[in-house]
Amino acid sequence: MSDRIDLTNLSSYRQPRRSVFSARKIALMASVIAGLGLAVHGFSPSTSPADLFSSPAHAQVNNEVRKVERPIGFADIVERVKPSVISVKVNIKEKTASNDDGDDAQSPFQPGSPMERFFRRFGGPDGVPGLKGGGGRGRVVQGQGSGFFISADGFAVTNNHVVDGADKVEVTLDDGKTYTAKVIGTDQRTDLALIKVEGSSNFPFAKLADGKPRIGDWVLAVGNPFGLGGTVTAGIVSASGRDIGNGPYDDFIQIDAPVNKGNSGGPAFDTNGEVMGVNTAIYSPSGGSVGIAFSIPASTVKSVVAQLKDKGSVSRGWIGVQIQPVTSDIADSLGMKKAEGALVAEPQANGPAAKAGIESGDVITSVNGESVKDARELARTIGGLSPGATVKLNVLHKGQDKVVNLTLGQLPNTVEAKADTDKDSGKGASKGTDVPKLGMTVAPANSVAGAGKDGVVVTEVDPKSAAAERGFKEGDVILEVGGQSVSTAGEVRDAINTARTDNKNSVLMRVKSGGQSRFVAVPIAKG
Repeated sequence: MSDRIDLTNLSSYRQPRRSVFSARKIALMASVIAGLGLAVHGFSPSTSPADLFSSPAHAQVNNEVRKVERPIGFADIVERVKPSVISVKVNIKEKTASNDDGDDAQSPFQPGSPMERFFRRFGGPDGVPGLKGGGGRGRVVQGQGSGFFISADGFAVTNNHVVDGADKVEVTLDDGKTYTAKVIGTDQRTDLALIKVEGSSNFPFAKLADGKPRIGDWVLAVGNPFGLGGTVTAGIVSASGRDIGNGPYDDFIQIDAPVNKGNSGGPAFDTNGEVMGVNTAIYSPSGGSVGIAFSIPASTVKSVVAQLKDKGSVSRGWIGVQIQPVTSDIADSLGMKKAEGALVAEPQANGPAAKAGIESGDVITSVNGESVKDARELARTIGGLSPGATVKLNVLHKGQDKVVNLTLGQLPNTVEAKADTDKDSGKGASKGTDVPKLGMTVAPANSVAGAGKDGVVVTEVDPKSAAAERGFKEGDVILEVGGQSVSTAGEVRDAINTARTDNKNSVLMRVKSGGQSRFVAVPIAKG
């Protein structure tokens, strides 16, 4: 018996223009449908293609689709929170002339400041005031950003860079009403500002979230991009704890909700309608949203705003140390099992740490019993404490654990100027003595004009050497090698040989460059 069915013998058969499904193909389709858990009854090779899509199976598919819950939108959340978001407009009297080439897209930050470097590197924080009008001195610069109320009596949060230096601040509410606002206080280090809007005691306001968002949570950004007030975009939390080079207190939430210029200072809401962060910057090679934006966490906003409301400024704890991360090479050089903690590159003279006996090369591993993961975490932890508070630090000192108690000072508002003793330090230097297997030559510092009296000066670096890979350059001053002070090339060699004898893979050097000290772990060859 043949397993083929002769369709031409069927009275209802009509020869199609194209070949119909074979019994084998139809059987395969039926098996796929059955595999999807759909009951197929009465299906036979005589079923026409048209019958396939009007069969009970099709009706059942429709019923199953109807049972599936439709995605829930954000309309209810937006309707509730949108009235709390404001558009912030500022007027600033510019005191300097524009560039000769007419380029008005200048950084609004202090030259050399962290935010200015970020502006140059990433194309600028979103919401940087757009410059309008002709060139020349005394023109009025108009800018715009976003913000949101945090209380019914008119206190609102925005970015420092939105209102910094403003002569006049106006806010526009979601209903179109406009009010004048006063700047209560700003904090440049976190780029936050608190303003007060007069004219009502019943403003709609948003709540700052208590919890920390998880990566993957939904997020809604509401603000004033490009002057288009009341714009809502959605995305997810992409990452947390981001460091964008703004400063030691960086702890940004990264989101992919579209954020553009004008969104600065606006809120990022969670699905509970609470503010998880304040949008402050975007990564934007093109100038528009590319799906990478950064928000200041609600926990940071709470602590900063509380101080701004109370006294108009922010006071932070300070221990007076220059710190750097503990890399795996540095950990190996110090005999540490894990690369964690904050390495003290240099304690500031007469600072709390120096008075308590903390020295260069010490590693701070915990504060008040809480482990310190890295240098940034130490800065945030100490900065979050009040000046005058007593703290207990666990410190690794010359391979031994010790406990140090000290009283926090107040973080200075400006960085103290330090003499650049390395300036022109290469001038008048002798050829120097070669340090084998490191690829550099050194000379005693006291033999080089302007280099000081301590350490040895790097006079030449082989560009293909281990020293060059670690960032050494001519004019750097090496103060210590392997924990020992050095003043000659011979002492450098002896310290390296000691590290090699101790089976160390690298040797730790304390280097002064540009007036700043740092530790560098340099790999050493065996034998």
